[in-house]
Amino acid sequence: MILSRTSQYAIQALIYIATQPRGQPVLNRTVAEYLDVPPAYLAKIMQNLCRGTLLYSFRGRLGGFCLREGCEKTDLMQILTLIEGPDLTENCVMGLKRCSNETACPMHVKWYPIKTRIVELLHKQTLEKLAAAVKSGKYRLTELPGAAFASPAIELRTPPNARGRGRK
Repeated sequence: MILSRTSQYAIQALIYIATQPRGQPVLNRTVAEYLDVPPAYLAKIMQNLCRGTLLYSFRGRLGGFCLREGCEKTDLMQILTLIEGPDLTENCVMGLKRCSNETACPMHVKWYPIKTRIVELLHKQTLEKLAAAVKSGKYRLTELPGAAFASPAIELRTPPNARGRGRK
């Protein structure tokens, strides 16, 4: 079970929003700049998270995204199921259409206990725990130091695809 880029961005965005002051909307472009992800792609992910009742979306000058009440208790498995679909844990590691205890692929016996443990770990990790770890400075969402979370202002960075332009 490998996470898609969409799931990675969704989790990172939710953690970032969970580190911000409660009830204060965060702009999509602010999250995209901080995480260094494409804003249009992130906007689609954020709308999906709104439909999945994890975020509120506000339009207008003071708009943005906020966590819904109680969503800080959401675990990673719930988020992944929302993004990837309910069959996330049922897919075969080798990509076969049918793989179960009855019709096992060559990897099934070895992979199944690992997959079960990963699912357990994902259920134990909540947005609240992950946001607290990031706020503490022990972990980072990006290459920026954890101090960037202390201020609502985002440090401007040169996007990686713009580095080195104009140089010979």
